[in-house]
Amino acid sequence: MTTVRIIGAPTDYGANRRGVDMGPSAIRYGGLADQLAGAGVETVDAGDLHVPRAEERDPDADAPSEGEAKFIRETEAVCRRLGDEVAATLADGEVPLALGGDHSIAIGSLSGSARDADVGAVWFDAHADLNTPATTPSGNVHGMPLAAALGIGEFADTEWANAPGLSPENVALVGLRSVDGAEAELIRDRGFAAYTMSDIDERGITAVTEEAFEVASAGVDGIHVSLDLDWLDPNAAPGVGTPVRGGVTYREAHSAMEIVDETDALRSMEIVEVNPTLDQHNETAELATELAASAFGKRVLY
Repeated sequence: MTTVRIIGAPTDYGANRRGVDMGPSAIRYGGLADQLAGAGVETVDAGDLHVPRAEERDPDADAPSEGEAKFIRETEAVCRRLGDEVAATLADGEVPLALGGDHSIAIGSLSGSARDADVGAVWFDAHADLNTPATTPSGNVHGMPLAAALGIGEFADTEWANAPGLSPENVALVGLRSVDGAEAELIRDRGFAAYTMSDIDERGITAVTEEAFEVASAGVDGIHVSLDLDWLDPNAAPGVGTPVRGGVTYREAHSAMEIVDETDALRSMEIVEVNPTLDQHNETAELATELAASAFGKRVLY
């Protein structure tokens, strides 16, 4: 039986709105353990990483020499610890499930997952998360985790942020609909597999997700799945910090997560950007638990 180790990373250092640090608690309260039990997997809850409040810290401490990256020192500390937790979980034969917090935590989960293995990544997100300190329009690190993991731009040779076993040819972005100009140029220049909402409209969620996993799984030991709840349309997931209209539907999201399970290649996963202060009756957190269960095998007829 699969054992999933839940690791909370309650950080909002990378976000532009406070509140997402309560995401792990909201997801647990929404019934994550019960949902995963319904999928037939055992769970071990490792609790939350210690994360000092952003209000107690200087966002510009240790600022990069070029560009802007708010709370980069604090982000590094959290991601180092998360990377160690993820690596230890895998060494124990369990599947790490990191709960955000904002999407900057993916730097830690990816670096831990790709520390001793070649991995692919499937990125379910409205955004590409390929900005760097020099290209970011906001300075918010939740828009940079994929660039950091791949060592792009100012993140080159940044040991704590890099995922050594992850290569651009094994990265697939699914459901894009808000991409900055520099990110679009990078996607074209580096040849990332990138699927917009138009691709999903034209081809269907099943075909797009299956192709994304084919790309990500070529020649690797396993797949890291990053699920940002703003991937869904705000009507389905209102409690996110950066909502973008025109996202996937409730049913499309479940269909994609069912494919995650069917590939039998899931190595690690994170669920991020649930902000209960913007939610309605914990609706988005509860949806996150349902999608996690689908990714680990729960079906209507189990």
